[in-house]
Amino acid sequence: MPRGDKSSYTDKQKRKAEHIADGYEERGVSEKEAESRAWATVNKEDGGGNKSGSGRGKPDTHVSARKGGRKGGAAAAGRTAAERSASAKKAAATRKRNAQKTTH
Repeated sequence: MPRGDKSSYTDKQKRKAEHIADGYEERGVSEKEAESRAWATVNKEDGGGNKSGSGRGKPDTHVSARKGGRKGGAAAAGRTAAERSASAKKAAATRKRNAQKTTH
């Protein structure tokens, strides 16, 4: 099997990689780099392709998703209610401004 061949991955793993890559591209990462990072994440979480052989059905770990959730939660917990409120108001104003830009 040549390098880069995705035939040993399940449909779910392929969908997961596509979704992760889309997220990276939305944040400004190039398409090639986003795809590379996405497959690295799938490999890290699932231990590689699960389609055939004795490794099939190995449970997913979701380590990367957990890490992201913990990081976000820890950041919010370290701030006061007033700081969180100010941040939310600023974010709402930014979303409103961006929405106006796209409609014109």
